[in-house]
Amino acid sequence: MVAVRVFALFALSSGCTAANSAVAPAPVQQLAAEILAPPDVVKPAKNASVVLRGAASIVPVQALASARANSTDSQKSKAPCQCVSSDPSWVQTTRTTPKCIFIDLGAADGNTFQGFLSNSYGPVSNCPSGGQWEAFLVEANPRFNAPLQGLAAKYPGSVHAMSSTAAYMCQAQTSFFLDTKNAGHNYWGSSMSNTHPDAQKSGLEKVTVPTANIVRILAENTIPGDWVMLKMDIEGSEWDVMPCIAAAPASSLIDRFYIETHPDSWSLSGTTTPAMYEAAQAQLRSKGVDIPKYFSQTF
Repeated sequence: MVAVRVFALFALSSGCTAANSAVAPAPVQQLAAEILAPPDVVKPAKNASVVLRGAASIVPVQALASARANSTDSQKSKAPCQCVSSDPSWVQTTRTTPKCIFIDLGAADGNTFQGFLSNSYGPVSNCPSGGQWEAFLVEANPRFNAPLQGLAAKYPGSVHAMSSTAAYMCQAQTSFFLDTKNAGHNYWGSSMSNTHPDAQKSGLEKVTVPTANIVRILAENTIPGDWVMLKMDIEGSEWDVMPCIAAAPASSLIDRFYIETHPDSWSLSGTTTPAMYEAAQAQLRSKGVDIPKYFSQTF
């Protein structure tokens, strides 16, 4: 599936797939350079100082499963709804012209989207149909409403700003806890979870926002000919949504999936074990989804 739909320099170089790579996780610009650069391009040196967003160091998934006993279930945020992996009421796009589709879950002020436009993920000119693209930017923190709406105004019809909206596995309303301390890092600790350390340091200041179903965004806005890139940095909720995405028929439309994994104690449902989380990724890879090692750079 991927071999049919991945275009030119967006394709993985031979012998450098994420599934069998033994190197440590790299920031996406470094990762893109290593995967996408032609052989005569000198690769930049690895940046050992880059840190995992919201965590002290890069550790295996199993090691992230920790500290459940440190928080009482009655005190933790609860999942606002349950997985909806398909729904006959969803309306598939009538578009027939393929393009690159960039879906950013945890878009902040659009900084990762700007990286997409500046070819950090591969030459945008290599997108299908002569370089056509479309972007869906999902961000719950209302602090970023204005910059995201500004991007939608700058690229009308191409950028869809889903501001003050939390990415999840179903549609509902949820409390969203604001990081008010980390101004130098784009307030990166904002989360649906009240156990997130940055939310706690910020006094659990919260807003109520709607949730958007990640699978519905895929199902309604992508077609098989697209090159679909999904980036997910949602501060712990990935533990809830990964099994749902993996089970969804629409997940086979994803070509590349960048996932930033945080401690599972930030999960709302608390039902996904490390084994289940890794099994979900394996299920996605079996559908042809490329999942490189990934974490955000500090901003």
